[in-house]
Amino acid sequence: MERDDLKALLVGGEMTIKQAVQRLNETGKKILFVTGEDDTLVGTVTDGDIRRGLIEGLGFSDRIETVMSRSFTAVYSDEAALSEKVKRLMIEKRIEQIPLTDRKGRVVDVVFWADVMEGGGLHEPRESLPNHVVIMAGGKGTRLEPFTRILPKPLIPIGNRPVIELIMERFYQSGFYRFIYTLNYKKEYLKLYLKENNFPYVFEWVEEEGFLGTAGSLSLLRDKVTETFFVTNCDSLMDLNFADVLRWHREYGASITVIGCHNEVKIPFGVLEANDGRLVRMYEKPVHDVIINTGVYVLEPHVLSYIPEGGRMDMNELIEYVSGRESVSVYPIYNGWLDIGQWEEYKKSVERLGCLEGV
Repeated sequence: MERDDLKALLVGGEMTIKQAVQRLNETGKKILFVTGEDDTLVGTVTDGDIRRGLIEGLGFSDRIETVMSRSFTAVYSDEAALSEKVKRLMIEKRIEQIPLTDRKGRVVDVVFWADVMEGGGLHEPRESLPNHVVIMAGGKGTRLEPFTRILPKPLIPIGNRPVIELIMERFYQSGFYRFIYTLNYKKEYLKLYLKENNFPYVFEWVEEEGFLGTAGSLSLLRDKVTETFFVTNCDSLMDLNFADVLRWHREYGASITVIGCHNEVKIPFGVLEANDGRLVRMYEKPVHDVIINTGVYVLEPHVLSYIPEGGRMDMNELIEYVSGRESVSVYPIYNGWLDIGQWEEYKKSVERLGCLEGV
């Protein structure tokens, strides 16, 4: 790879987790290589390493040496039959990147799956997954008026396709093909759209008699869902392997998993810390790192029994109720989430997808 591209992947252990997240986003390579004072390779950092560190209580200001993996696979760059050895290791260990080092352990190149393999990616789904994906599509979408006075929010276009088509496509790429819609506002539009398009999915719907909140309509699924399932708002687009989220959920033995996304909250003022009327410290325009709720979840079917049948309940109420009794996990991500639930974010999302037309 090009020298500048390689240099961007080599970092020191003193780099903060937040800086590592930013570097991973900038490079798009899913891995960083941590080098020591003598430039030798001492560890690797992936988004999975960072995710586990945050779950275990680390903060964005902690150093990446606290989360890096010291067990890694590397190959000497001057080995015979180098390409064949790298290919074999990638297949055997199911890894997508292997660093090449000199005999002193210094990284001189990195080989990626796409460099040595033809066809699809390493982690493409090998089989379809039977778990349902529930798309909450019954709300009025008042924050997107006047669009939603004419169309229901799930049919709001992103380029030349409605958002629900993009949501289903992204789950389908992860192996999920069974969808259930919860319908209410302008439901006939959605039914017609789903019926008239030749999608490679299995889908059905349930209908609210009234507006039951962001979780209340899930009570209508008690006889339809019998295994772990996803729930997503119809205004959340995510570039993510959802099969990985399902594995995480099972690994943690959670009843609910919330997908959260890192966000910076910038306060455009000086913030004062005072004690007994005296200034302790002043923070000039501080930035806070938070994990925000994306509106995408994994649930166990028994959680449906906590929702009052035909009664109103919001998702935050359900999560708080379950978290007081059972395990609720958080699956943090750092980019790849688009929120189209309000005008400004909708416009930004359309721009990021490269299809801003007439907005």
